[in-house]
Amino acid sequence: MINKTHHTPCGTIHYWVSDIIRTDDISLIFLPGLTADHRLFDKQLEYFKDKHNVFVWDAPGHAASYPFEMTFTLMDKAQWLDEILEKEGMTKPIIVGQSMGGYVGQAYSQLFPNKLRGFVSVDSAPLQRKYATAAEIWLLKRMKPVYQHYPWKSLLKSGTNGVATTEYGRKLMLDMMMVYNGDQARYAKLAGHGFRILAEAMEADLAYEIKCPALLICGEKDHAGSCIRYNKAWNKNTGIPIKWIENAGHNSNTDAPEIVNELIERLIREI
Repeated sequence: MINKTHHTPCGTIHYWVSDIIRTDDISLIFLPGLTADHRLFDKQLEYFKDKHNVFVWDAPGHAASYPFEMTFTLMDKAQWLDEILEKEGMTKPIIVGQSMGGYVGQAYSQLFPNKLRGFVSVDSAPLQRKYATAAEIWLLKRMKPVYQHYPWKSLLKSGTNGVATTEYGRKLMLDMMMVYNGDQARYAKLAGHGFRILAEAMEADLAYEIKCPALLICGEKDHAGSCIRYNKAWNKNTGIPIKWIENAGHNSNTDAPEIVNELIERLIREI
């Protein structure tokens, strides 16, 4: 894979793509969650890189995609993603979004409903306003000071043990969080901004309809917010199939990579 950059009015995005793009093939677009970086999908990239076009980024403000002005919206991220995919000739995208990455995928579907060939939500949740309570949205807008004043060592512990159940998953999350070691203010600003633009996207009360083949994946031990409750409601209201991953947490693609890879591959075959 090749590391490339894309320049925006707010900063430069770093991303990784297949060294050779086959324009007639589907492209797997891996979008990590908030405060995670491209390494979150190492097991998926290793499995799929010789089978299909693949893409992964350090989302704006994350890891290598820094410095970055925190003035952008969720729709801006989706727009920039489309600019990159157009530039790379990735015309048949299947978005695989973990947590915040799943929200970016839904924003992309809102902006470009006819471009998306497939959508896989990995421990994410629906973006429609009706799923979130007023209290949840209120809290999402006020997370920055929580992360700013939370003891860093305790944050590292809860941020790793709280999202993964396996040694690999926890070690990987720790490594990604350590990017911000010594600069908790940057971490707090990044997380706070991410939750705020998520709340604002929900308040926009758009359709965020998924019109392509889709799959919901959620760890049975995902205790991040109300993820399990959201996914049950999402499945019930839309009919999008859901797969519960046994003994997996919020980063189920790191806790059970073989299972998640097989589920993604199955969706590709159906498409």
